[in-house]
Amino acid sequence: HSNRLSLLHRGDEFFPALVLALDSAHVEIYLETYIFSLDATGHHVKAALMRAAARGVNVHVLVDWLGTGEAASLALRKDLEAVGIRFTRFNPWFKRGVARSHRKMVVIDRRLAFLGGLNINDDCLSDDHHHVALPAPRWDFAVGITGPLVDSIHAEVTSLWARQQSLGIRRRLDYFRQQYVARLKPLQEVAQAALVIRDNLRNRNTIQRTLLQALGHAHQEAWLVTPYFAPGRKLRKALIHAAKRGVSVTLLIGVGQFRLQDAVAQSFYPRLLNAGIRLVEYRKTQLHAKVAVIDDNWATVGSSNFDGLSLFVNHEANIIVRDEEFARTLRAAIVLGVHEGVFVDVEEVKKYSWARRLFNYFAYLLYKTVLQLISAGRYTK
Repeated sequence: HSNRLSLLHRGDEFFPALVLALDSAHVEIYLETYIFSLDATGHHVKAALMRAAARGVNVHVLVDWLGTGEAASLALRKDLEAVGIRFTRFNPWFKRGVARSHRKMVVIDRRLAFLGGLNINDDCLSDDHHHVALPAPRWDFAVGITGPLVDSIHAEVTSLWARQQSLGIRRRLDYFRQQYVARLKPLQEVAQAALVIRDNLRNRNTIQRTLLQALGHAHQEAWLVTPYFAPGRKLRKALIHAAKRGVSVTLLIGVGQFRLQDAVAQSFYPRLLNAGIRLVEYRKTQLHAKVAVIDDNWATVGSSNFDGLSLFVNHEANIIVRDEEFARTLRAAIVLGVHEGVFVDVEEVKKYSWARRLFNYFAYLLYKTVLQLISAGRYTK
């Protein structure tokens, strides 16, 4: 209870708020991101972090090695550590398995936090080819948070930071015990806003379970947005069951970034459409948002895609909100995105050529095989 949230759409709302908050820091900053690009936006955020360090603020930055890249992360480390900022990379060279840290979280002075889907990179440049301009700013969301929930987010970022350090077995076990005890009370409370994470320890299915519960209790409508759609069997069935019992289900999917990923998503189209689910492809620019609204009183914003990597392999972080005004605001933004998209027509899908159907089928088989291997068989469950 008593959390104050601000929904931030795209980088033109998120980055000014983030830099302003970094410039207001007095004690400490923890920043986690999957991608930290050395473009104009990245340099703007990096400069704010360096200004904070010059004021004596204790600054910690964690980036994912794969998402940020070897060369960029080393260059970033050199610049940040030169001014006293502590810097680390998550799982370089896959030394700790295949999992990536896909989370995007910032905590400032334990009083303000940001969480969502935006990386530290230029909103108008492609994620994959940093010199390729997008036709429009990337479509994404983040949330600014003040209130009791900030303590839960702070516990998560400090926990992941500690796990990247060299700790003895006894000290590591003591740390996990302290973190677990500290979280018991918040997890038992019914709150208007809650942090939901996925990791490969005790939160392996938390985000998927939260989505399943929300869909299972849906009565009127469900709006879901994801750039990559390839969930396991349980989530696909939950969407279909919700539609069959009369819930209006709309799924807005990003397309055009990865041909193989598009084919995997399209392999699910016939069954989803036959169940009455509205499928919309967003082609205006790169869709990167991972959000959902159910029944105008339940909403989620975060880093977790509705695919196998996010739901079964990577480290992710979402915020769950039970608030009608917040849900209405997010729903209105999703509806605008749907109007900008292209509806998938069931008759057009039926006219897919045999070659396209075969490609989609083998794309899904390949995806399923790889995900079952790296998720130890949890994918499709």
